[in-house]
Amino acid sequence: MWRLVLVLLLVLSAPLRAQTMADHVVAPYALGPQLTEEGVWSLLNSGGGEAGYVFETGPLAPLPGFSGQPINMLVMMDLEGTFIDVRLLAHNEPIFVSGLGEAPLRQFLAQYRGHSIHEALVVGSPYGAGQGSELVYLDGVTKATASVRIAHESILAASLDVARERMQGLKAGPPPRPDPGHDEVLDWDALLEQGLARRLQVTNAEVEAGFAGTRWAGADPEARADPEGLYLDLLAVDLGPPSIARAVLAPETLAELARQSEVAPDDEFILLVEAGRHGLVGPDFIRNTAPDLLGAAQDGLPLALRDADILAELHPDLPAPWQEAVRMVLRLDRRLGFDPTREWQLLLRAERQHGMFQPETGSTELALAMQLPERFFLAATGSAPRPPWLEAIEARRADLLVLGAGLLLLFGLLARQSRLAAHPRYGAIRLAVLAAVIGFVGYWGQGQLSIVTPLAVIRGLAQGGGLAVLLYDPFSLMIWAAAILGLVIWGRGLFCGWLCPYGAMQEFAHHAGRRLGLPEWRPAPSFARAALWSGPIALVGLIATAFLAPGHAETVAEIEPFKTAITTHFVRPWPYVLWAGGWLALSMVWFKGYCRSLCPLGALMRAGDVLRLRRWIPRRAECGSPCQLCRVRCRYDAIAPKGQIRYSECFQCLDCVTIHDDARQCVPLILAARGRARKEAA
Repeated sequence: MWRLVLVLLLVLSAPLRAQTMADHVVAPYALGPQLTEEGVWSLLNSGGGEAGYVFETGPLAPLPGFSGQPINMLVMMDLEGTFIDVRLLAHNEPIFVSGLGEAPLRQFLAQYRGHSIHEALVVGSPYGAGQGSELVYLDGVTKATASVRIAHESILAASLDVARERMQGLKAGPPPRPDPGHDEVLDWDALLEQGLARRLQVTNAEVEAGFAGTRWAGADPEARADPEGLYLDLLAVDLGPPSIARAVLAPETLAELARQSEVAPDDEFILLVEAGRHGLVGPDFIRNTAPDLLGAAQDGLPLALRDADILAELHPDLPAPWQEAVRMVLRLDRRLGFDPTREWQLLLRAERQHGMFQPETGSTELALAMQLPERFFLAATGSAPRPPWLEAIEARRADLLVLGAGLLLLFGLLARQSRLAAHPRYGAIRLAVLAAVIGFVGYWGQGQLSIVTPLAVIRGLAQGGGLAVLLYDPFSLMIWAAAILGLVIWGRGLFCGWLCPYGAMQEFAHHAGRRLGLPEWRPAPSFARAALWSGPIALVGLIATAFLAPGHAETVAEIEPFKTAITTHFVRPWPYVLWAGGWLALSMVWFKGYCRSLCPLGALMRAGDVLRLRRWIPRRAECGSPCQLCRVRCRYDAIAPKGQIRYSECFQCLDCVTIHDDARQCVPLILAARGRARKEAA
């Protein structure tokens, strides 16, 4: 029996793909062999030849979204690095779960088709005169800019990782991070001598040579008037190492940089100071966006530059010309494959326009090689990065500790159910626990269990699905483990009676009905027994849909009101709200009507009663014959006429335990006490 329990625990803790990789690859392509342990597969053409690669972003670039979980997408890329397709697989981003829906996100992902990883892809819109820029803009999603940017960075990180390893033979390891313990005294002269500050000077004549033979040749009057004048006089400094940042920044800017580094610890900040004509950005540049005149590349692949929105003040020891120059701080994300200890190029575009009406814009590129010594960084020893499930646990460590403590307390209370049920304040204790379940487990922790999870497990096992998503939600997995352990010890009652947020909401709704004086409806036994079949029928229907029509499985799963009531806080279209709210309204007169009838998860829990090891509710010979008090008062109809407990229908409310041990309520105890009193009187 314990082996069976262990197997179930492992199954429910194993993240399985909603669909196998082969399900997503359609003609004229076919899925080839798996190339890496991280889930990179070969993509074959109709003739069986290698056409590219297919992979999920989740295992390769698990950048957490607002839900704390990565947005998992499937990427198909040809051998040259051009995107064939990008599809959404799984996510929990609140703005797309409710409100906007998934359609805008899927439309955003469709923009990648035909673009290449060799292009400078950014999320946003071109502004003003930037129409000649080499940046490729992907339209974002209004009200979801941050979530879309996370998805974009996940796609870039995973795609560049595959490109480096498969196309260039470079095995990407964990990026080096600045060593906060490395303390080195540096001044301006040391920065220049050691190449820690790089300078690029370009004359007007050199820029003119870049436009030679084009329609933009000679289009710059200032360059013609002063060929030897400086078009670009650039100072570039990587601010990642604290020793270098202290040498070039004023204390106020240094403090601002430290604050931003705490918020974005994976960002490498780059200081640019420009004393020539270039100016770094166009006239319509908007802060905190990708600058249209600047770019970066490493290993022949572009890096995503963004403005850090820091108004930099320089260290007073820097020469006066730099103090008066244009200053800008950019950021590069090390998670996207950027390694500051290997050579990379800072790219600047010199732009010119030709024509008076709707002028055409042309550009030539200027490059500055950048690289920092390894002594400033914690060496990347090649040890593998922490797996995504470990990152997920770390991200929710505080919540998991609170949940673990709460579960231990609940198990401790229920282990002494006789003492708990006899406590004079038991009713208040139970309502306090249920309120915590709604607030912390449900709304805060998003730990409402759903039938969708075991369906994914069953379908994944049947179709040979691999590991993918579920371990990104350790909070729910801890509740699953507690629910399964509860099945073994007590039956379904631990989860259905104590840990289900929507079940707790129904119980509070019933209490509200009593306070409002509404009548309590107790259906006839024949109806109640018939209603019990609706849950198993719904469960069978869901399983059939998952296998026969998987595209409709998510829609059919809306038979559960949990997503509307808990996940989206009732912020959904009115039919969903009416469904979830209607069951709560019905619970005001019919105690936990949804739990006792249509709930497919409850039906699965009832089937799980086979795991229960013991009958833990105390019974007497008189229970059921002649005494019927417990059965009459049981609002779940979980006691048979002969007094046996139907554990598969018991929600562990402990009302019958209270009656059993109370000499003022239990009829056998009352009769026994009267008999003793008569004997003593005689």
